[in-house]
Amino acid sequence: MPPAARAFSRRDTVLFVSCIVVAFAAIQLPERVRDPFASTLRRSVLAPLVALQSNAEQSRRSWLTREQREAQRDSIALRAMALDATLADNNRLRKILGLGESLKWGFVPAEVLQGRGVGEEYTVTLSAGSRAGIVPFSPVVAPEGLVGMVKSVDPTMSIAIAWAHPDFRVSAMSVDSGAFGIVGAHLGNEPERYLLEMRGVTMRSNLKPGALIVSSGLGGTFPRGIPVGTVIAEMKTSELWARTYLLRPAVAPSDVSDVMVLLPARAKAGVQQIWKSGPYADSAVKAIAAAGDSLSRLQARKDSLAAPRDTSVRRDSVRAVTPPLVAPSPQHEAKPARTPSTTPAVPAPTTTTP
Repeated sequence: MPPAARAFSRRDTVLFVSCIVVAFAAIQLPERVRDPFASTLRRSVLAPLVALQSNAEQSRRSWLTREQREAQRDSIALRAMALDATLADNNRLRKILGLGESLKWGFVPAEVLQGRGVGEEYTVTLSAGSRAGIVPFSPVVAPEGLVGMVKSVDPTMSIAIAWAHPDFRVSAMSVDSGAFGIVGAHLGNEPERYLLEMRGVTMRSNLKPGALIVSSGLGGTFPRGIPVGTVIAEMKTSELWARTYLLRPAVAPSDVSDVMVLLPARAKAGVQQIWKSGPYADSAVKAIAAAGDSLSRLQARKDSLAAPRDTSVRRDSVRAVTPPLVAPSPQHEAKPARTPSTTPAVPAPTTTTP
């Protein structure tokens, strides 16, 4: 063993023995002397060791509770994710209850059991059937508007076609009754497959983007006043005698979860006062556009007033653009207005030379 290592070993041994001797001596001290002495040692010599022990205990507790804290964090994250879905379902049920309160009678609430029907892609299965009074061709509605129509009925369930079905048709019109047409599914590619088309609109009817389209009540299946969709743009077709518009459906596919089925008596009575926001949607869009235009004009006027003025240039420009009526030239002096005379005009005599 090297001499340096042997010296360190002896020093450690001496320190260890000294600590043991001091410990036994401290134990033998009376309590009134031992406690102040121990407190003084903890605050001075043993302070780093006490802090090291405290940190070690805290690290040990953190390591032991790590899995528990991770489990709590994961559960909180899952609850937060479930909370969003719960809030969405709550809002959806509130809308359904509001629609039922507005209808008051003549409807059957139903739940969409599955997103697709048997063998068809654009059908839905409803949790109510003929025992609840549902018959074929009954309208299926949601708080946002029209969903579809019942196709077949069983005692406890029914199959309905949605607005994206190729066979779906509804007679529709604009909220101001200025344009009429037939709305059907837009048979395009994804994602335009879930849009609608309004066909057969007369050429004199011009619908602007954002205009609300509702059911017209013609045909006897769908009552008048159910929102169908909003105009996106006009489609270019080969028809020269009619217009075709592309519509965004009022009900999104993700909202088809809880619906209302209108019974024949309720559909016959009408639902024009149920969707009260429908008649005002088009005017709201126009008001928003007008507000945007007025805001831009106000900003332009403010910028023009804030710009520095050059009077010399302004005089020249005003003099250059002043029309003759403001500063008439001598050959264009204003003549006094003639007062009409009540006596008839006598023609001047003509003289002839022989």
